[in-house]
Amino acid sequence: MNYLGIDTSGAPLAVLLRCGGRIYEYTEENCGTRHSAALMPAVRDVLRSANASLKDIDVFACVTGPGSFTGIRIGVSTVKAFCFAEKKPCLAITSFDALAYDVPNGTALCAVDARHGAAYVRLYENFRPAGEAKFAAAEEFSALCEKYPVAAAYGAKGLKYLCNPAAGLRRAIEAKAKEAVFDTAALAPLYVRASQAEEGR
Repeated sequence: MNYLGIDTSGAPLAVLLRCGGRIYEYTEENCGTRHSAALMPAVRDVLRSANASLKDIDVFACVTGPGSFTGIRIGVSTVKAFCFAEKKPCLAITSFDALAYDVPNGTALCAVDARHGAAYVRLYENFRPAGEAKFAAAEEFSALCEKYPVAAAYGAKGLKYLCNPAAGLRRAIEAKAKEAVFDTAALAPLYVRASQAEEGR
């Protein structure tokens, strides 16, 4: 199976390509707010590295959040466009999935930085969600860190697993590939809470 997976949900940018049994990867640790400009050149570069085109891809995947509202929308809309153009299935991978699949036993409280000590969290057991995704303010998150082994891609206090989301994304895509569907509505952004703009209305 050939797949193309992208993650624009946070400051890093990751583009993963599996083609002809080989893995090709582009990562930019601090893409910041440049995802809209950097994503397509990154996709082009990994495809060129494999001497491949979008037509060679069997499944298109992207991280649907939580994370940066703008970044998530960029990734989701791009993958939807690829699927529509090539008539190929899509696969939604959450930010929590990408963390859980980089934990040895897939069991941890997966945490995505929500700034100011807060986090978006979801408990996983054996690589599967074991609770609802929610926003935890700083005090609640600190208490959760004392109760559960925490997996994150940033240096949260009480962290047990410092994860590589790109590696987790690859494993998650390969584990969940059979869940890919042709209905791009499945690529719904996972917004655990309203954006600051929406909260201010």
